[in-house]
Amino acid sequence: MAGVNKVIILGNLGADPEVRTTTSGIKVARLRLATSESYTNKEGQRITNTEWHTVNLWRGLADIAEKYLAKGRQVYVEGKLRTRSYDDKDGITRYSTEIEADNINLIGGSKNDDEQGNGGSGGGYSAPQQQQQSKPQQQPSAAAPSATDDDDLPF
Repeated sequence: MAGVNKVIILGNLGADPEVRTTTSGIKVARLRLATSESYTNKEGQRITNTEWHTVNLWRGLADIAEKYLAKGRQVYVEGKLRTRSYDDKDGITRYSTEIEADNINLIGGSKNDDEQGNGGSGGGYSAPQQQQQSKPQQQPSAAAPSATDDDDLPF
């Protein structure tokens, strides 16, 4: 049985991206991304819960993060969960669950727009095709309407 490991989050960066290069020369960026939800409790108080996520961006996505992302920037991330284990300084095994990004979409323009006071529409970036798993191509069915079919839709 096959499984699905897909994460989609939209949040704000809590710090500038931490960009480094591995010993084999591959660039990786680590983001700390905050997502929040708010609600009003029975007593009428506004409650906000914030979750912090660690997102890893590799190669080209790390270049984009380094160039365009900064603390406070809103970013949309698609990826998959990865759990890794490590031993802390006391020899205790710890576990960390992180998001391995496949796609990012910058919301609100580049970090240079903030310095210049400009807005922006952002842009979407995906990991190169060779890094993504190949997906089977769906063949259109004979009953599916084609792009040349007339309809009454206003768009």
